[in-house]
Amino acid sequence: MTTSRTIQDRLFDVAVIGGGVNGCGIARDAAGRGASVLLLEQGDLAQGTSSASTKLIHGGLRYLEHYEFGLVRESLSERERLWAIAPHIIWPMRFVLPHVKGLRPRWLLRLGLFLYDHIGGRKKLPATQSIDLHDHPAGGPLKPEFGKAFVYSDCWVDDARLVALNARDAADRGAEVRTRTEVLALERVGEEWAIRTSAGGFRAKTVVNAAGPSVLSLLGRAKVQSDRRMRLVRGSHIVVPALFDHPYSYFFQLPDGRIFFAIPYEQDFTLIGTTDRDHGGSLAEVRASEEEIAYLCEGASRYFRKEIRPKDVVWTYSGVRPLIDDGSGKPEAATRGYSLELSPEAEGPAMLSVFGGKITTYRHLAREAIETLAERLPQLREPFESDQHALPGGDFPVEGVEALRVEIAERYPFLDAGTVQRLVRSYGRLTLEIFGNAQSLDACGRDFGHGLTEAEVRYLVGREWARTADDVLWRRGKLGLRLDAVQRAALDEFLAGMAK
Repeated sequence: MTTSRTIQDRLFDVAVIGGGVNGCGIARDAAGRGASVLLLEQGDLAQGTSSASTKLIHGGLRYLEHYEFGLVRESLSERERLWAIAPHIIWPMRFVLPHVKGLRPRWLLRLGLFLYDHIGGRKKLPATQSIDLHDHPAGGPLKPEFGKAFVYSDCWVDDARLVALNARDAADRGAEVRTRTEVLALERVGEEWAIRTSAGGFRAKTVVNAAGPSVLSLLGRAKVQSDRRMRLVRGSHIVVPALFDHPYSYFFQLPDGRIFFAIPYEQDFTLIGTTDRDHGGSLAEVRASEEEIAYLCEGASRYFRKEIRPKDVVWTYSGVRPLIDDGSGKPEAATRGYSLELSPEAEGPAMLSVFGGKITTYRHLAREAIETLAERLPQLREPFESDQHALPGGDFPVEGVEALRVEIAERYPFLDAGTVQRLVRSYGRLTLEIFGNAQSLDACGRDFGHGLTEAEVRYLVGREWARTADDVLWRRGKLGLRLDAVQRAALDEFLAGMAK
C-alpha cells in the first residue's frame, strides 16, 4: 500500500501545480511519456477558470478581427482531434450568426466564415451555410427583423469533466493527484525542488507552474523572477429557462462591438455569455455583478422575442481568465494565446511557467510544455501522441453516441431516458463501470434525486476526487440546477459520512 510518507519521500520527475485544464493536460502528457508525475491543486479540480468557460471547443471566430490567424488555425485544428478522443463530453454544434444592419457587413462575416472553414483542417464538421431565418427553425424564437444569417460549426464541451478526465487518465498512467493541497512555498535544494504544502512536503526534479490566475503569485513563492505581466479578465454567464427547443446555438453581435452566445444547456435551460471585465478583486469569490447580469439580459432581449430579465436568471457563474497583458485597450481584445517560460539553467532545477491559454488549445499547450521541459529532463523525450489515446470513457467512434445510449438503456432498463442521456454525455463507456451488474435501482444504493444514485457518487469520490456536494453537483455534473436544498444537504451529509 502506498502511504503518504512513501509519496513524500519519493522524488518525482515533474510536479505540476494547478488542477485546471492546462495543469491536468500537462500531467497527462508527462505521465504518458513514462515520467513520474505529481499534480497538486489547492482546491477541487477545475474549481476556478476551467469550469467557468462558455463550454466551447472553437477556433474563436472573433479573433480573426484581431488578426490572430495563427491562434485561430491552431484552435480549429484541435476541434476534431479533441472530439475524437472525448466524443462523450464533446460534440458538434451548429451556430447561427444573424446579420444585423449597421454592424459588421455581410461580406465581412462571409469572408471570416470562409477562412474559418478552410484554415483549420476541417474534415467531419459541416461547412458554413447561408439561411433565411424566416423559414428556418432557428428563426422562430428571434424577432422578425432578423432575416439573413449564417450557420457554421464548432463544438460543445463539458469543461469541468474534460479536466477531471485528463486527471483520471494521468492517474491511470501513474501520476499522483492531490487535490485540496495548497502549495505554501517552493525552494531549490541542490538538484531538486522542495515543495512545502498544506499536506506536507514533496520533492521534484522539475516544476510546472500551471496556476492560472495565480501564476505570478506562485513565481513569487518560488522566488523566481519574471518580466511577464498578466491581465485578469472576468467572464460571466447567466442560465435561464430554455428560450428555444431546437438544437442550434446563437452567436450574437452587439452595438459596442462585443459578441455573446446563447446555447442549449442541460436539456431545459439556455446558457448566455460571456462578458469581459477587468478583474481586480479576490480570486476566492468570483461572481457576476448586477451590471454584467443586466448587460447579458439586455443583449439577449435585443434578439429574442421573449424579454429576458434578471429575475429570470436561475444561475450565474464567473471565471477569471489569466490573459497575457499585450497592451490591448479593451479586455475582449487581449490575446487568448499562450506563452511558456522556462527558468534559466544557471538557476538550478527547472520551473516552467504557463501564461495564458484557452480550453481549446490545452492539449497542444500541454505537449509543447512537456517538449520544452524535456530540454532539461531527457526522459520526457519519450513520444506520447495524446490525440491518439481516448480520454476515459471516450473509447468509441464519434458517430457511436446513439449506439452507446441504446446499449446503456438496454443494459440498465431501470434508468429513465433523461438519466441515460446524462450518463452517456458525462461518462461514456465509464457508465458500465459505475453501474456494473446492477439489475435494479435499489441495487444502486441511495437515490439523491434526479437520477443521482449512491453508485455514481461513490464512483466520483473513489475515481474522480469529489469530496463535497459542490464537487458532485457543479463540477462533475450540473445537477445543482435540479436538486433542491434538502437534497443537496442530504448529499453533503452522505459525503461527510464517507470521509470519516
